[in-house]
Amino acid sequence: MPYAESPTPSTRDRALGVYVHVPFCSVRCGYCDFNTYTADELGEGATRASYADTAIAEIVRSAPGAGGRSAETVFFGGGTPTQLPADDLVRMLAAIDDTIGLADGVEVTTEANPDSVTPESLATLRRGGFNRISFGVQSAVPHVLATLERTHDPANVPQAVRWAREAGFEQVSVDLIYGTPGESMDDWRTSLEQAVALGPDHVSAYALIVEQGTAFARKVRRGEVVMPDDDETADKYLLADELLTGAGLGWYELSNWARDAAAQCRHNVLYWHSDDWFGIGPGAHSHLAGERWWNVKHPAAYAQRLAAGESPRHDGETIDAPTARTERIMLETRLRSGLALSALGPGARSEVAELVDSALVTIVDEHLVLTLTGRLLADAVVRKFIE
Repeated sequence: MPYAESPTPSTRDRALGVYVHVPFCSVRCGYCDFNTYTADELGEGATRASYADTAIAEIVRSAPGAGGRSAETVFFGGGTPTQLPADDLVRMLAAIDDTIGLADGVEVTTEANPDSVTPESLATLRRGGFNRISFGVQSAVPHVLATLERTHDPANVPQAVRWAREAGFEQVSVDLIYGTPGESMDDWRTSLEQAVALGPDHVSAYALIVEQGTAFARKVRRGEVVMPDDDETADKYLLADELLTGAGLGWYELSNWARDAAAQCRHNVLYWHSDDWFGIGPGAHSHLAGERWWNVKHPAAYAQRLAAGESPRHDGETIDAPTARTERIMLETRLRSGLALSALGPGARSEVAELVDSALVTIVDEHLVLTLTGRLLADAVVRKFIE
């Protein structure tokens, strides 16, 4: 049966997005803890050739839960979605349009490795309705990419971006990672300057996080690589903000900068505002009408359930009021638009005043907004209100 027959009245007013997880990568990077697999890690029933049809089966099952709402955003992530043929990605998007529906002006994004696209594949995606692409560049410095176990050639990035522009993509985004062991400040400056030279509409810059259970975490534990200290990481964030702002890209979320409001990633903004979304694919999470659920993680188990006409749902939870409040504080504090003071209640006045006095936040139109220093200490600001 579908996950929800119809949304509650309050849900009808919430934006709806669709996330499609494509779990395939050419290699598995040592720092990555996403639910991704190389082709030789998966058996029969979870192949790239069959994946689009499997995901479409889940899209059809999910559609009644939209309650007549069309998707305002669609995001293909992974993994590397462009490991699949462009025609398969277009078929999945068409299935979303045929069942859930695509709103006028829908934002449709795919992530891509710079080495996994061609002029022809990009043209196919654009004709099929994709209008935004996010290239996983991570670094422009070969030895940094080698430490991250990224396999693309940084010299190919400008070519991939040019092809996307020529294909007619309306928005081109570049993803960067800073804080890789062995990455100097000059290395990071090089990556930023080369990213800016691409003329992107949007840049994401995330500090490398060592996730437990990854190959990278084992290297850190054995002392084979040494992570930078907090001061160096903060300096790299400040450099990113300086260079990206100087290039006309303004921050709108802690780790994201955009050319203007139209270039912001609307799909991610939907997450940060705790709107509604369907997650399609193995391990994908969904959020609808105060409920959150997630699919079985392994692609083979996911495919087997759908082939049997069964739901791929693994488990879920109801989001109670305290949890919703905590998540709102954690997410909206990250945004340049800020967190409404009304979300904190009158009991937080002393904490707000203390943060203002410490120059960590300012108050803009009854919203708490992080200063530049506050952005470096965002976790500490949030803890003032949730501990």
